[in-house]
Amino acid sequence: MERDFLSVSDAKKRILSGEYDRMLTAFYGVSADALMPYRMRICNAADRFAALYGDLPIRIFSVSGRTELGGNHTDHQNGRVLAGGISLDIIAVAAETDDPVIRVQSEGYPEDTVPLDMLSVQENERGSSRALIRGTAARFRELGVPVSGFAAYTVSDVLKGSGLSSSAAFEVLIGTICNDFFADGRFSPADLAITAQYAENVHFGKPCGLMDQMACALGGTDLIDFADPSHPVCEQLPLDLQKEGYALCIIDSGADHADLTAEYAAIPAEMKTVAAAMGKQVLRETDEAAFWAELPSIRKRCGDRAVMRAVHFYHENMRVKLLGEALKAGNFAKYLALVQESGQSSAFALQNIYASGSRSNQAVAVTLALCAKLLNGRGAYRVHGGGFAGTVQAYVPLDLCAAFRAQIDAVLGAGSCHILQIRPCGASALWDERR
Repeated sequence: MERDFLSVSDAKKRILSGEYDRMLTAFYGVSADALMPYRMRICNAADRFAALYGDLPIRIFSVSGRTELGGNHTDHQNGRVLAGGISLDIIAVAAETDDPVIRVQSEGYPEDTVPLDMLSVQENERGSSRALIRGTAARFRELGVPVSGFAAYTVSDVLKGSGLSSSAAFEVLIGTICNDFFADGRFSPADLAITAQYAENVHFGKPCGLMDQMACALGGTDLIDFADPSHPVCEQLPLDLQKEGYALCIIDSGADHADLTAEYAAIPAEMKTVAAAMGKQVLRETDEAAFWAELPSIRKRCGDRAVMRAVHFYHENMRVKLLGEALKAGNFAKYLALVQESGQSSAFALQNIYASGSRSNQAVAVTLALCAKLLNGRGAYRVHGGGFAGTVQAYVPLDLCAAFRAQIDAVLGAGSCHILQIRPCGASALWDERR
């Protein structure tokens, strides 16, 4: 595959001339006359790259964050999810180098350096971005790809701690650079997602599922079935929110994620106890009719909260299928009704709206109540991502959007309500499809 490498000055000239506006419009969901801030963001990153690493021949990459549209806590049980790439992204200005070291300078953070002669798991860097870089390079080497040195400068506007998957976007970005520089682009988006999951599971030390990485790599609106998690089945579906007259809002509830690890871990653990009581590893392998038939014994063995979380899984897993059918049929009203059902199931059955026993800290529940008040029966709203703290997702009619955002910010703080676009393209090199 022939690839363009440009000097920093040449790249900036082409970007500012509008040569890449078609892709930038797809990335950020704005018209060409509103692209100047996005052009300047890339040009400024290119300047910072050159200041750090010299005016090397560069490539520019972009990977989006993701939003969960359906399938709250279904992926870790090999269930279905509906997810979308979004208009917030992480970009990298990158160049191959002669020395066998990967150098990544992320804006606002110390530089990460990873010598390529040491790609085994390093216990002292668990939980760090360096572990993700090392894990990605290690996996490509295991697959026979001759990864050598490169330098990259990255800038991200994917909100951290928002359920928009900033870490997954970073992992996929590193894999996209390796794929482009050293593998002639032969790995698919799904391959890149699986490599990113490997880096997070094995080197970073987090036993995550695959939804976040898949959505970041694929872009668009993706129905993903993890029945076989090593070979997920993906289908891209139509979703044009502007055409339907809605904005997609992610609302930061202002809750603190600290000390919630046990709450998050309890959800898959309790679901798996129900599966184990039925002789299986995960709930997707069980039969729902058998679950109801065996309910008395399952309650005794697993407890009622685990039972309710299993009920959520069965209903939510089917609901994702129905969400996909509604989109394919062009029935947006049905889609919104199912989104609302998903939110109700998360609150009632999954029970991830606030931490167990919490009386004074119920920020997600308050945010949901505020959405109900402001939308007044229109649109839909639901907890977004892991729950307990973090964010709420709302579909807001365009005629209400300005007032909705202002009132959310008035209660939760300025900048709490973020309006997103669904990004149609996944992990990308900027000028592969220039016009």
